[in-house]
Amino acid sequence: MCGRFTLTHREARALAAELGVSADDLLGYKPRYNIAPTDDHWIVRMRYEDRQVLPAKWGLINFWMTDRKQAFKNINARAETVRRSPAFREAFASRRCVVPADGFFEWTGPKEDRRPIWFHRPDGGLILFAGLYETWRPSPAEKERTFTIITTSPNALLEPVHNRMPVALEGEAVDDWLYARQTPDSLMARRLSRRHAGLGAGKFCEERRPRVPDRDAGVLSHSIRSETRSLKGRISHTPPHAVHRSEHLVMIQSGQPTSQDVRYT
Repeated sequence: MCGRFTLTHREARALAAELGVSADDLLGYKPRYNIAPTDDHWIVRMRYEDRQVLPAKWGLINFWMTDRKQAFKNINARAETVRRSPAFREAFASRRCVVPADGFFEWTGPKEDRRPIWFHRPDGGLILFAGLYETWRPSPAEKERTFTIITTSPNALLEPVHNRMPVALEGEAVDDWLYARQTPDSLMARRLSRRHAGLGAGKFCEERRPRVPDRDAGVLSHSIRSETRSLKGRISHTPPHAVHRSEHLVMIQSGQPTSQDVRYT
């Protein structure tokens, strides 16, 4: 699964340019170092012929649900069953989005000493997760946009750590995913197969480093906070490059908080 991720770009205008959206729509954007379920984030959808970025909460809540309890269960949707699942099939047919990130976390090690691993591109560039969104009304006067991230089987890099990984789209696969004119069956056949290079599932390398390269050192390590203690490791950030570039992911291991108590501000 994908249970925590990051988007650490410093400037909203630069991020908007990479996403192909208006910077005016990213009002209130700030770098995030541990985006958790039910947190506010951003999604990109297709509005007529243009991309549009919108705020949304992580954890999809269907319009027919009566409370937020399902949000935690619906942070991820399995690529293998998404078109049949009652929770996701309608959104898969017509409410697809991409979720901007620049890395995601998984945890490894024994239960008493779980350590976070940050997977990201070596160049610090954007990763666009395949997602779905819904609009839920907690009351007649309120509207709440929510989203889920689609996952698939892991590649060789992630397999020793977890049995799932997020679906990452790049190039023309992004537009194919966003355009509702693509039929669900066509999308499943063309883009949600692990054999298709557009997923990036075969493009992740097995490079491991003790930390991110030291350019802009301390950006993450000075911003990360745990609910109970600070991370002991250092993570720094490399500025982003073009979205369309086909890059690999590396994994960074740092600190020793558990997945339950890590919260970044």
